[in-house]
Amino acid sequence: MNKGYFWQHNRRFNAFTNYCVKRFGERIQKVSVDAGFTCPNRDGTISTEGCFYCNNASFSPSYCNPSKSITQQISEGIDFLNIRYKKAQKYLVYFQSFTNTYKNINVLKNLYTEALSYADVIGLIIGTRPDCIHEELLDYLSELSATHYIVLEFGMETTNNKTLKIVNRGHTYEQCVEALELCATKNVLAGVHLIFGLPYESREEILLRAATLSKLAVHTLKIHQLQIVKGTILETMYKKDPTAFMPFTLDSYIELIIRFTECLNPAIIIDRFAGEVPPRFLAGPSIMKDDTYGYLRNDQILQLIEKRMEEQDTWQGKFY
Repeated sequence: MNKGYFWQHNRRFNAFTNYCVKRFGERIQKVSVDAGFTCPNRDGTISTEGCFYCNNASFSPSYCNPSKSITQQISEGIDFLNIRYKKAQKYLVYFQSFTNTYKNINVLKNLYTEALSYADVIGLIIGTRPDCIHEELLDYLSELSATHYIVLEFGMETTNNKTLKIVNRGHTYEQCVEALELCATKNVLAGVHLIFGLPYESREEILLRAATLSKLAVHTLKIHQLQIVKGTILETMYKKDPTAFMPFTLDSYIELIIRFTECLNPAIIIDRFAGEVPPRFLAGPSIMKDDTYGYLRNDQILQLIEKRMEEQDTWQGKFY
């Protein structure tokens, strides 16, 4: 694919923000909500411990509270975003916390309908697990997709089953592939999350993952660096054996992201290159805390990545 595919907006990767402008003709903003879901990895169906790196409080906006209605959370979320960012015209509601397909289909329909009924909401992004979807749900989401932008986001995190077991994900890589294939057959867009720096994984293994992911039916991709968050089992694991983890400097992380992106299918839309956790939650080293720049937000890290790509004259899919 010619690099002009995404350079029409002077970007060196296929950015989600530019995809939205191209598709909808204007800037789109995501509004997170917490609909009070749990997870089979927490309620005892698979496990009661959850994923070892997970602390929802570390990434959930303050207005997200399941005691509030979906409508109230969207309203407060838009007010919050209008203060922090330039005001958007349209919104995507992001069902973010825990597993947002893990309820009876009628309950799901009511929640999704309430979100889509809010003025200027044009779609949903639904965070879930590959073992928590089924054909009835996908048939319904396929119907919604005819009039709204709908994306199911799967926490793949890694393609290594050994790593998935170490961090207690409770599913396999093969289940992720099956979920993506099922979404494709139902014409439902699917996104995936990857975490760079999980225990015992090497830089080389992470880079090879770009070719693996490029063959799958992936619409959007979010990449997060592993962050050791307080109150998680991963914090205990890190304190016991820090050598099991790959410590990133800001520079080494930027280089890893660029090398990975060079090998990635340019049709995959990149939604995020780095995660953001408030400093009070951090229990280990983080690229967010840099001696030169101080504490960095993910948008600042994005700027540094794009600057480095420009300096190196490289782009997404250069070696795809």
